[in-house]
Amino acid sequence: MVFLVALPLSIGIAVASGAPVVAGLIAAIVGGIVCAVVGGSPLQVSGPAAGLTVVVAELVAQFGWKATCAITAAAGVMQILLGLSRIARAALAIAPIVVHAMLAGIGITIALQQVHVLLGGGPRSNAWENLTALPGQVAAPQWSEVLIGGLVIAVMLLWRFAPGKVRVVPAALVAVVLATSVSYLPGLSTDRITLDESVIDAIGLPEMPEGTWSAIAIAVLTVALIASVESLLSATAVDKMHTGPRTDFNRELVGQGTANVGSGLLGGLPVTGVIVRSTANVSAGAKTRASAALHGVWLLLFSVFLVNVVEMIPNAALAGLLIVIGIQLVKLAHIDLARRTGELVIYCVTLAAVVFLNLLEGVMIGLVLAIAIAAWRIVRVSIVAEDLTDRIETDGPARWHVAITGSCSFLALPRLTAALASIPPGAEVFVDLNVDYLDHAAMDTLTEWIRQRRDKGDEVTVTETGTARMEFAHDRPPRRDTEGRRVISALRSILPPQFAGGVDRFNNGLAPLLRMADADAPHDPHTMLVTCADARILPNLITDSAPGELLNVRNVGNLVGGDLSVESALSYAVERLSVRTIAICGHSGCDAMHDLMHGTARGSMQQWLDHGAESLAAFRDYHPVARAAAEAGFTGADQLSVVNVATQVQAVQRHPQVAERIAEGSVTVVGMFLDLATARLYLVGAEEVTEIDQRGASTAKSATT
Repeated sequence: MVFLVALPLSIGIAVASGAPVVAGLIAAIVGGIVCAVVGGSPLQVSGPAAGLTVVVAELVAQFGWKATCAITAAAGVMQILLGLSRIARAALAIAPIVVHAMLAGIGITIALQQVHVLLGGGPRSNAWENLTALPGQVAAPQWSEVLIGGLVIAVMLLWRFAPGKVRVVPAALVAVVLATSVSYLPGLSTDRITLDESVIDAIGLPEMPEGTWSAIAIAVLTVALIASVESLLSATAVDKMHTGPRTDFNRELVGQGTANVGSGLLGGLPVTGVIVRSTANVSAGAKTRASAALHGVWLLLFSVFLVNVVEMIPNAALAGLLIVIGIQLVKLAHIDLARRTGELVIYCVTLAAVVFLNLLEGVMIGLVLAIAIAAWRIVRVSIVAEDLTDRIETDGPARWHVAITGSCSFLALPRLTAALASIPPGAEVFVDLNVDYLDHAAMDTLTEWIRQRRDKGDEVTVTETGTARMEFAHDRPPRRDTEGRRVISALRSILPPQFAGGVDRFNNGLAPLLRMADADAPHDPHTMLVTCADARILPNLITDSAPGELLNVRNVGNLVGGDLSVESALSYAVERLSVRTIAICGHSGCDAMHDLMHGTARGSMQQWLDHGAESLAAFRDYHPVARAAAEAGFTGADQLSVVNVATQVQAVQRHPQVAERIAEGSVTVVGMFLDLATARLYLVGAEEVTEIDQRGASTAKSATT
């Protein structure tokens, strides 16, 4: 299957590169066999790729074909050295958006070249000339060529609508065979591929390039880097298509380099990993590297014994094939991704530079722009100064909040000074400094402003929650994640690592979200939640509640009656805080309910669980909610946990202060049960258990239904 896909593509890429047709077949044979045997990607298929077409065409025009083969071999040596140095993954550090734009630029360049061939003419030397000459070529087409090339384009685009069993045959093969057959109809005349020699005759040693060493070095570096990046990115994509062994990137780079050395010495095109052939390989059910090697063997047999078949193919057919391949390199998904991620400028600039300058300059321009934008995103800082006076409704001085977040350096001084200057005299200012980088220039500006405000009698409060601290700004060069973590380092020496790490994450992530703009804001939770002390219960998480919304009371078994701490919390909640809801939450797998049910508790634990005697008695008397819990699938101590929730709800409802609020309609008491195994939450009534599913629908299980 891969052989059938690779055959027309290899020939077409050779034609588009300005190289001998057999050079594409040689590269496909060597790449298929050598990379499969030596490389580190089990299912990737290698051969000549469209991504190097423009580069090879420029090298052939500058140095000649034989010298280009020498450059290919030298690039292979460089790839081997890179693989042996074990830095293959460094090639993946190139911004993917630049690679996407590079491939799109190559695709547009190929399409602009080949549309002239499809119209019966010849390609110009660069994209601008191809573009400006296109109107004249369109005005005087060769209709036989247009018919044949258009037929290939139509088949390639419409093949995905064919029946599934028919689509097993590659579209490129069907298109070329059909167009070749049509080209022999009476009245049609077309130029066909010419093979000056067979694959065996074409094998020969390359020639040393003539030119400056710098030009040769740049050519070798260009081929090596582009071939390496394209191969490694392709291997990464192939790994996502199957569940077998993963790619050894360093070994894969050695394999690609070995193949390029062999291809260059034998007179072939540069070799890379090719995603089109690799996708066909995986889709056809390949399991081992033998499939990629056998595709090379099939190509070798075809090239030796069926050479005359190649010369039957019209040039216009390959032009149509290459136009489709070129357009397919421009992926709308990549453009949309660039738009959504704010990288559309990088994409467009790189694409335009590749098309209208050359591949190397285009990629370098794209990389520089990507690095510049990334650096800007890293060093930029958010500075917000807002007046909180109207929100707080205070009779005192105006209150302002200044939030500085990110990396604060001298680059931010214009915005920092403007924000600070906007705060009126006499205002009380809260400065929230949450930065991971603070240089001395920004620190000096901030401290001088604070000093001046305080000298005038204004109150300025500074909170520092980031890893960069003002006290260290003059001690040494600015750095990230160093002295700001001294407290965490000290914690790690005396606390469990999980706890210290949690404090670390809190300081650098959640703390800024928890700070209140107004420290005098009233404590006004809407719900009191009584839950078990079990460490697996996270009240604010399971109720999706923000700080200040829940009054949490926790004890072993979420028991209410007879405990002074719960009594005082109830009084505080309804009298002082005027909560609107009181909720009791039990859970599955509760050790307290297990001990209560089986009488295994001892000492103070046994004394505490005596408060659950009413729940145990109700359970043994077959409380209606116990039967509902059984119908919901709960057994043993979990049923007792559900009954305990219902019993504690009743106990809270009997509380004098709560009962008074219930009568007024200002307080509601509810019961909840959390099944830890499924993370499902249930509402517990007097006689029913109601499951709340993920879509918000509920199904009730009661003793009466």
